[in-house]
Amino acid sequence: MITVHHLNKSRSKRVVWLLEELGEDYAIVHHQRDPKTSLAPASLKAIHPLSKAPIIQDGDITICESGAVLEYILDQTGNPQLRPVSGTKAYYQYLEWMYFAEGSLGLPVIAKLMMSMEEREGSKPMDGYIAKEIALDFGYIESVLAQQAYFAGDQFSAADIMMTVILEMSAGLGLLNDCPKTMEYVTKIQSREAYLKATALG
Repeated sequence: MITVHHLNKSRSKRVVWLLEELGEDYAIVHHQRDPKTSLAPASLKAIHPLSKAPIIQDGDITICESGAVLEYILDQTGNPQLRPVSGTKAYYQYLEWMYFAEGSLGLPVIAKLMMSMEEREGSKPMDGYIAKEIALDFGYIESVLAQQAYFAGDQFSAADIMMTVILEMSAGLGLLNDCPKTMEYVTKIQSREAYLKATALG
């Protein structure tokens, strides 16, 4: 059985959500951030040197990084429900968004979060760069969701799990205020039964 090491206020919600969507049995170990520093506790570092959630353990295998963890779980369950058939258009859309969530989108969103924690005039090169990347990324997301129901096409997939968590973070920063299709999408996804259960557990 897979054990999920879940850190509060983290992207490890993705893993619990995926397992709930699949209806798989799993164990969950909760780790709490330090209330003063918001850093991960030593208990997480004891599981993996990076001390970052999500982390899963399955027998002698320990894996971190959201995308890798989700792919591992899909491989182990053999359930094709949440990953399009390899070689199809939907599959390559799926791959693009699985990587995009923590790649192209992750950098400007996390940078915006960190920048919001300090006083800034908004005139430094980093401010301009992050603003450009945010406009580019969210413009692209909005255009895709205006044409199709989910990130990999017409069917919900693990790519939606990867994207929704960072879109929620983005919404909290006010980055979706001018993205009606994206906000509509997030609201729709948040009504899923497995999402609601994962949120309650996390």
